[in-house]
Amino acid sequence: MNFFSLDFETATHERSSACELGICLVEDSKIISTKTWLIKPPSFPYFNQGNIDVHGISPQDVKDSPTFDEIWHEVEDLMYGNLMIAHNASFDAGVMRTCLEYYGLFSPKINYLCSIQVAKKSWNYLPKYGLSPLAEYHNIQFKHHRAGADAEVCAQISLLGFEKLILTSNEEVLEYFSKDIKKL
Repeated sequence: MNFFSLDFETATHERSSACELGICLVEDSKIISTKTWLIKPPSFPYFNQGNIDVHGISPQDVKDSPTFDEIWHEVEDLMYGNLMIAHNASFDAGVMRTCLEYYGLFSPKINYLCSIQVAKKSWNYLPKYGLSPLAEYHNIQFKHHRAGADAEVCAQISLLGFEKLILTSNEEVLEYFSKDIKKL
């Protein structure tokens, strides 16, 4: 099974304000790498204090970072041809779409799936399906609300969910979750 999981952190309520991106690559059902970029958002130097309180990323942290369009080609190469999985995927897909629109970049043709849907079908008896409760349930330690860590936990949860559902290939995942798969 091959896919990538993705997570964004934002500087403000604006979806174009990505300030961190994490991508975790999975090949042959194994995590092979996780990459994280700090990003200088269009709102720089303004960050909403509520957002800083959640992820701990401040304007000072990104002052020398590239903008989204400056990292896009590297990001796009990592994503090429793979299924995208994100926790609360509508948010992350929205950030991706809005950043691409803001910088006038073409949106790749990518299918994406929300790991919350994977978790709900795999462990339908759990009271909560947030990333932290799921990580706790599976004894996974991580620093929540940092994009690389969140992307990696999303990949781990997805792999565990696919294993529980006895899904062993991308084709089986696409068929099983056909109603839940969206296009970017």
